[in-house]
Amino acid sequence: MYTEAYRNDLRDALIEKAGLDQRLVGVALTGSSSTGSEDRWSDIDLAFGVASDQSHDQVISDWTQYMRKEHGAVAKVDVVSRATVYRVFLLANTLQVDIAFAPEHEFGAVAPTFRLVSGTARKQPQSDPPDVNRLIGMAWLYGLHARSSIARDRPWQAEYRISALRDHVVMLACVRHQVPSQQGRGADMLPRSLTESFQDALVRSVDDAELIRAFGRAMKLLVNEVEYSGMERADSLIPVLEELVRTADPEARQP
Repeated sequence: MYTEAYRNDLRDALIEKAGLDQRLVGVALTGSSSTGSEDRWSDIDLAFGVASDQSHDQVISDWTQYMRKEHGAVAKVDVVSRATVYRVFLLANTLQVDIAFAPEHEFGAVAPTFRLVSGTARKQPQSDPPDVNRLIGMAWLYGLHARSSIARDRPWQAEYRISALRDHVVMLACVRHQVPSQQGRGADMLPRSLTESFQDALVRSVDDAELIRAFGRAMKLLVNEVEYSGMERADSLIPVLEELVRTADPEARQP
């Protein structure tokens, strides 16, 4: 397990190395360190601007080799947005190191968590707010297939889909309360009365009766969010959502 001192020293070392890399046009702190809100469990978040006349892929490859050889990176995964590659490293001591490799024209703040250390940042378009209609659409889609999974006696598939339905409801609640919605980041900022209501939608076993119970509760929470959203044709959608719950019960499916 890493210590906070180790994390801070490593971040300083990476910034120093980046300052010596002539292929980079800028370095920035991102994440919690950029706002002074780090805690014991925070990771390292950095952004590098790669000069337009340099090979983006080669820079990423070289830094990957460096992280493996010098800092014990045992695994990596990429998240891509536009032409920026966010390479996430996992070190042997469990520390996560996120380095965004942005082409020169994309190096700049896309969120408030960006603090320039060196170089010049370019003005960037800000992230669009979450699309509530799409979140609702994904939620009812998971609900639709949760019902069929229960009916087909596929309990683990049903559990997966009910949980995904619930997660989308949580995201909708986060959007409504204007807290971060992605990956549950703002869930613990929601009113306690609301988060307590989410507990009833947890699947506690894969017995048929429990799946039906959790599914019904998750769908009720979705109906609430649809009502709050004021989306177009909500009055037409809600009865269909309620019908999904009714027909998830085997007795209700009898002709």
